[in-house]
Amino acid sequence: MEILRWKIRISVLWLFMAVAMSAHSVLTLMEREVVEQMWEMEMGSGMMLFMAIFWWVPLVMAVLSVTLKDLANRWTNMTLGIVFIVLNIFHLTEHLAHPSAHQILIIGSTVVVTVLIFWYSLKWPKQEE
Repeated sequence: MEILRWKIRISVLWLFMAVAMSAHSVLTLMEREVVEQMWEMEMGSGMMLFMAIFWWVPLVMAVLSVTLKDLANRWTNMTLGIVFIVLNIFHLTEHLAHPSAHQILIIGSTVVVTVLIFWYSLKWPKQEE
């Protein structure tokens, strides 16, 4: 039962990550300066694929976090947790150049959530035999 509780915690954190990324996208489209810049830049199919994968991975991880066996679950969450910590910190630093409170809140929360995913994976309880 204890392991299931850990799996659900991590799964909910991945779902939080996906919802926060959705909120970030919606709020970004509401910023006048960003919309004006988007008309000037071309988004290639490679960039769109990267964004789709970046959005898709937390959803897949939410499912895998409750279905994978313990060792695979732990290592997958630790590995992707680190990857998303780095990506989210990089994303946060990009937004610090032109800060808006709502974007800093959303992106900052994704950094905290991915740190928690990594932390919970690192502190995964030992299986009782």
